[in-house]
Amino acid sequence: MEKRKLGFWEIWNMSFGYLGIQMGFALQNANASRILQIFGADVHSLSWFWIIPPLMGLIVQPIIGHYSDRTWTRFGRRKPYFFVGSLLAALGLICMPQAGALTALMPALWVGAGFLMIMDASFNVAMEPFRALVADILPSDQRTLGFSVQTALIGFGAVIGSWLPYALSNWFGVSSEAAPGQVPYHLILSFIIGAVCLVGAVLLTISTTKEYTPQQMEVFEAAQAETGTPVAKEENHSILSIFDDFAKMPKTMRQLSWVQFFSWFGLFGMWVFTTPAIAHHLYGTPLKELKDFTAAENALYQQAGDWVGIIFGVYNAVSAVIAFFLPAIAKKIGRKKTHFYSLLIGGAGLISVYFVPNPNWLIASMMAVGVGWAAILAMPYAILAGAIPARKMGVYMGIFNFFVVIPQIVNAIIGGPMVKYLYHGNPIYAIVVSGISFIIAALFVTRVKDTDDTVVNS
Repeated sequence: MEKRKLGFWEIWNMSFGYLGIQMGFALQNANASRILQIFGADVHSLSWFWIIPPLMGLIVQPIIGHYSDRTWTRFGRRKPYFFVGSLLAALGLICMPQAGALTALMPALWVGAGFLMIMDASFNVAMEPFRALVADILPSDQRTLGFSVQTALIGFGAVIGSWLPYALSNWFGVSSEAAPGQVPYHLILSFIIGAVCLVGAVLLTISTTKEYTPQQMEVFEAAQAETGTPVAKEENHSILSIFDDFAKMPKTMRQLSWVQFFSWFGLFGMWVFTTPAIAHHLYGTPLKELKDFTAAENALYQQAGDWVGIIFGVYNAVSAVIAFFLPAIAKKIGRKKTHFYSLLIGGAGLISVYFVPNPNWLIASMMAVGVGWAAILAMPYAILAGAIPARKMGVYMGIFNFFVVIPQIVNAIIGGPMVKYLYHGNPIYAIVVSGISFIIAALFVTRVKDTDDTVVNS
């Protein structure tokens, strides 16, 4: 018995919830640094606050993966998790930019950081099962398409989330000005809209997608064993078994870990430091204002922040378009080469940020980054899905997230001190290092063995 091939719109609906999740995630990525600086964070401490998202991923995703592998309810196997996660993430989105209203309890900066933690933990609860859902439902020869469609939806959601504050301010006349220490209303409204869209998108996936039963999954796993693909043995269901699974991870997963490390080290640097880097390098915000956290009151800094939202939307828009071509490219040259060239292009785009003469040129830089981003979101998961047992799809997808979040934690710890002491307070060099990190990741792709790649195997 084989898994049923799904039509394009069935695959689309299955991952549609990711559009809403990524819309909220993009609002956070493009605006959290600015909001935290408004509440009093200086540029060197930003990376310490940004340690929250990967730390939540490190803790939450393997646990959610472990339990979602073993959860069978009348509502499904994965769906209950991303429904509850979406509700909690929406709460964080609504409350974080309004943390200033709770200053009677504690400083706004810490209230904002607390809601950032809630939001990120919830994003991880919602996101992890979506990866496993694609691998659960789709046959092997449709997984590259499945993860590519997921990448496209991530891109579309991120474009909307990244551009929303700019659109509200410049197209709809919503105020972008605020008193010192207060978040502008266009940001508050953007986060509220993001919360509503997040829950709505997840509900669409829940209502249109049917998961396989435990009995059907056992039949599929038996068929998988006949092809030589790894199959999990019956073992301890304790949460501590995650550590045993980690120790026994497949070789392909270990090889991909280095690719993921340098990919996400670079992405984290881009997310954290692009706003202050662009504000100084291209908009002329003095380094002194970045150092003593008065930059958030500078009009040029706010312009730079809005433009970063636009260019972040550009790289996500490009990734959404490129995602539709990835399956055809991978079918032609293989998944490894597709990922290799995409990372090189993305790295070149990040390095070029240092050399552009004005902010408009950043659109070209971010178009290149979008190519790398599209591959990062699809290719490693397509390669991995064919190398791990179906019964442990959730937990291994969660463990694989270690190699997404650990490099972000490393960057969070060393990124700020590097900007302060190595780059003399100029964050533009953090963006250049992010580009170099992409190129190193591309080199590690050449060492990966893709056992499930039909192009290479043929």
